[in-house]
Amino acid sequence: MVGGGKDAFIGAVHRIAANMDGLVELACGALSHNAEIAVDSAKSLFLPESRTYLTYQEMIKAESKLPAGERMDFLTIVTPNFVHFAPAYEALDNGFNVVIEKPMTFTLDEAKKLQKKVEETGLVLALTHTYSGYPMVKQARQMVKAGALGKIKKVVVEYPQGWLTRLTEREGNAQAAWRTDPSKSGKSGSMGDIGTHAAHLAEYITGLHITKLCADLNIMVEGRGLDDDGNVLLKFDNGAAGVLIASQIAAGEENALKIKIYGDKGGLEWAQQEPNSLLIKWLDKPTEIYRTGGGYLSSFAKHNTRVPAGHPEGYLEAFGNIYRNFALTLSAKLDGTKPTEEMLDFPTAADGVRGMAFIDSVVKSNTSNEKWTDFTL
Repeated sequence: MVGGGKDAFIGAVHRIAANMDGLVELACGALSHNAEIAVDSAKSLFLPESRTYLTYQEMIKAESKLPAGERMDFLTIVTPNFVHFAPAYEALDNGFNVVIEKPMTFTLDEAKKLQKKVEETGLVLALTHTYSGYPMVKQARQMVKAGALGKIKKVVVEYPQGWLTRLTEREGNAQAAWRTDPSKSGKSGSMGDIGTHAAHLAEYITGLHITKLCADLNIMVEGRGLDDDGNVLLKFDNGAAGVLIASQIAAGEENALKIKIYGDKGGLEWAQQEPNSLLIKWLDKPTEIYRTGGGYLSSFAKHNTRVPAGHPEGYLEAFGNIYRNFALTLSAKLDGTKPTEEMLDFPTAADGVRGMAFIDSVVKSNTSNEKWTDFTL
């Protein structure tokens, strides 16, 4: 693991998710740029001194010299955005597979280079777009793919949060500080942080690609360096229209990600804060409620469900599904067997490139006088 020391938030989430199915063991780490925190964090996680590193460069170099059966199998990167590309590229260059936080890189150019490196090496890269890991999101994707809703015509996706309603980056909130700093987060705030989740979810469930967009980004809290609110009109490659809202100044909201998709036969609705339910709304019959754990669900939904129906599965389990599928795919490759389609169902470098292209296109649209901006890779 790179990053994720004792004062970090997302590193602990990654470790819980990775360990959930007993398929992954933390073997080594460069857990902080602060040497004292790196060492203390490693001790608290029972890592041996010999595999406690102070830099990712030191770790990759040392691990690559170990025998094949002893070295790390993959590197997890849980640092702020500006420290994604370099360790990922170096890991791939030294033969290590990669799991990486989103957005995949700091710039679109970096994302393209990383995707090219993955293709050249034949290694596996997983991107932790967590919300695609929920069983009912996978059920929704399979139903759309099977044509149950007919031709998709409308997509409405929203991700409101309220945690940046005040200037918390100047009140000691470390998570807010780097996310609102252009030198660490990138060229967009709310759209880069949570808008990319919404865009990925829309494309993942529908199987469609965004081709054009019209964006309006706002800085609603005076003194902030990056957008904390935004609205985007979307056009998809089958002619469907969409609306995407991402806001971190929606006072009182937690992580209220919700998506509605409508075809010419019916629609669906899924909400992250009630993740075990999927509403299917028919044009000519009553609404149906699909539930996690149901025997009638697709193989993809069942593959990503751990407990019997009626037992809640949430954010950590969805996160765990990405690690589980990545680990199963990697194990299959190491064993010389072919992973199943269910195993291969996790975000990849291609999704990472589209995420960075979304950020670039949104920022470009926001500064343009033209109504529509092409979504370009």
